[in-house]
Amino acid sequence: MSTMPVGGLVPRATDNAADLVVRNAKIHTGDPVRPQAEAIAIRDGVITVVGDDNDVASHVGPDTKVVDAVGRRMVPGLNDAHLHVIRGGLNYVLELRWDGVPTLRQGLAMLREQAARTPKGQWVRVVGGWSAEQFAERRLPTVAELNAAAPDTPVFVLHLYQSAVLNRAALKAAGFTRDTPDPKGGQIVRGRDGEPTGMLLAAPSALILYSTLAKAPVLEGEDKKTSTRHFLRELNRFGLTSAIDAAGGFQNFPDNYSTVVELAEAGQLSLRIAYHLFPQTAGQEIDDLTRWIETARPEDGDEWLRLNGAGENLTWAAADFENFAEPRPELAAYETEFEKAVRLLMENGWGFRLHATYDETIRRDLAVFEKLAAEGLFPAGNRWLFDHAETVSADSLDRIAALGGALSVQNRLSFQGEAFVRRYGPGAAADAPPIRAMLERGLTVGAGTDATRVSTYNPWVALHWLVTGRTVGDLVVRPPHNRVDRRTALAMFTEAGAALTGEEGAKGVLRPGFLGDLAVLSEDYFTVPEPDIAHIESLLTVVGGRIVYATAEYEGLDEELPPVSPGWSPVAHFGGYRATTGTGLSGARQAELLGQAVAESEQHRQWRARRGLAPQTASTFFDPCFSL
Repeated sequence: MSTMPVGGLVPRATDNAADLVVRNAKIHTGDPVRPQAEAIAIRDGVITVVGDDNDVASHVGPDTKVVDAVGRRMVPGLNDAHLHVIRGGLNYVLELRWDGVPTLRQGLAMLREQAARTPKGQWVRVVGGWSAEQFAERRLPTVAELNAAAPDTPVFVLHLYQSAVLNRAALKAAGFTRDTPDPKGGQIVRGRDGEPTGMLLAAPSALILYSTLAKAPVLEGEDKKTSTRHFLRELNRFGLTSAIDAAGGFQNFPDNYSTVVELAEAGQLSLRIAYHLFPQTAGQEIDDLTRWIETARPEDGDEWLRLNGAGENLTWAAADFENFAEPRPELAAYETEFEKAVRLLMENGWGFRLHATYDETIRRDLAVFEKLAAEGLFPAGNRWLFDHAETVSADSLDRIAALGGALSVQNRLSFQGEAFVRRYGPGAAADAPPIRAMLERGLTVGAGTDATRVSTYNPWVALHWLVTGRTVGDLVVRPPHNRVDRRTALAMFTEAGAALTGEEGAKGVLRPGFLGDLAVLSEDYFTVPEPDIAHIESLLTVVGGRIVYATAEYEGLDEELPPVSPGWSPVAHFGGYRATTGTGLSGARQAELLGQAVAESEQHRQWRARRGLAPQTASTFFDPCFSL
């Protein structure tokens, strides 16, 4: 379709005709100069006009696509500041997603159906994006349930960074026997006969979980490209137009990066990716970093695919595993090699990001940075940041600010909040992480999901957590003093993400001269009830003026993708995230709010009584139905 007929916008032959015009929208631009608008024009991937119909009219030519937003909310394209998008793309079509599934019963039914179509030699794998707390049953599947659902097909179910459940066939395929030793930091749960039961525990390292998953078959050839393209389309479905890839374990450079490189060369990326490099082998991290520094520079690439630095690990010894079901790990001395890595990066103009969950680790890292600062290496213009930082202290935040650092926070406690509260208590959970304290210091704070092996890749679940402080199990973890308003949360997912890649002058807001990245939403993010924020999706996602996702009244406007391959893929039958619709308040939540209203009413009565405006004691309620 070349254009949608819209009254009042008559195509004219112009020299500055836009490629795309979207009008009749409620546009939140993120630009303080013009915060609201109704129409936008994009030419050659860049925004040329932000205004109203009169402003864009002269930019409509005979080949301009004109799309009517029908009064819907438009926002800048979202930017996930911490997403394992490269690894996620290589595995997407192989995974059965329980993201958004409301009951374990439904999840097991999906698993049983998938096992029946999975060919011999392949696994059924459920990897991230869900928590037992989201299910009505509030529990994990049992080994017996997996054996009943798939007696002959290997099944691997990963639960957060905490555990994995394997059926009998998966234990055999993975080679676990009574003689298999427990790896360092992990536990193979055994029965009274010494045989593995099917439960694997991170204690506290998730290496046992990921190394077991790595034994499953992988995609080859063109299937890797097809899987990645469908994963990027799935991200576009939620309005994502950019992501910062945080690398991660079992993501080797350059091998595992070749797929996105080839897609970028073919012009087939539908998401902008800034990536990091993560040394994979303990003991040779400095050698790896040295080799990379000699061959590449941060910001090499273009606006579609670019190197952003090193991390999220620089040395394995400095990684503090965040299994909140286990005590905080006590790290051995790591400062000598860590200092070498940081010095190497800073002296060569490389930025970096650091996985650091606990303040104890952050303080040790900052001591190294301050030692190098005495030599003039901090702050030196290199972009660097801490990821996660759930228990960072006020003193550490001050030190981060002094050294020119930034932060990236994720909604891991959407899925692990209950475990955090059980271990550290509600007081500690209230400030995990202390987002308002970060922002009050003027620090750049990007927001992301840390998908796909723990959290879901749906950014609206993360935005819901930022605004409400609630987990997917509806537990209030963060009180109002540590929440942010909707505009701030959105800016963390747009402007701040752009700043973390040095692109704050090119994207993150809708302004002439900026990249034409936007999303037209299914519901108005600024007005829907808070519980319904998590149910928002994009109906129209545009990246650089290209319509990369379209549904509802816009269906058919986006680019065609090859079919999901292989044909037995769970994605081919179930799709990705299980779409949910906002239903207003649940009965339990409604009762909770009514209870809060009653309490507030009584507090107000007491306030009036103290001022002589009401009786000191509440009047006795009289109901004639109960009178004698």
